[in-house]
Amino acid sequence: MVWGLTILGDRPSGIAALTTVAGDISSAIEPMLTKERPRMKLNLAGALLGSLPICLLSGTAALANTMDLSVLPLLSSPQARCPEGLTAHETLRPYAEGSFSTEGMVKLRDIATDIRLSQSDQFSATWVGTLKPEYRNCQASGGMVSVDDAAYEGNSYIRIQLINGQVKAILDMTGMRDPNGFTTVILFKGLRDGNPRWTWGGSD
Repeated sequence: MVWGLTILGDRPSGIAALTTVAGDISSAIEPMLTKERPRMKLNLAGALLGSLPICLLSGTAALANTMDLSVLPLLSSPQARCPEGLTAHETLRPYAEGSFSTEGMVKLRDIATDIRLSQSDQFSATWVGTLKPEYRNCQASGGMVSVDDAAYEGNSYIRIQLINGQVKAILDMTGMRDPNGFTTVILFKGLRDGNPRWTWGGSD
């Protein structure tokens, strides 16, 4: 849209004509500006969202992963009753600059009692419990086979052993690598509600 203006005659008449045309231009532009404001707000909101860290937008820090652990009997005791499997959970903690950490637990109380932390060092932690009577003769071992129903083929850093009426749950950082090439570390190991609990992490 193009406006043209020619001022003829005396000065007051020219100013009046200019004022009239300026008013027409303002009236024509105002609806366009009004329509553009919501779009500008939307674009600003998009820009602000785009500047946030991905971990805050995705919400992954608040979601727990479910891990299925296998129970594989020894060939020498195929008739003994063993659990079908065990379940572990891990949750990525909120992002902290320069590092990451993950909280986890394994539901050992499903098959055992009197669970305790038996030993630990810089690389691993081991919990031991007494198998419930129905599983007392089971001799088996197992590890991570799936995460959130998707097959897991990486290093099983959570492992279990069932033998001599006891069960061991092992958290092992051996061979676990953080983004900077360092071995991940165990930051906490203990018990909560009778189940093994831990926190492990590294640098990023």
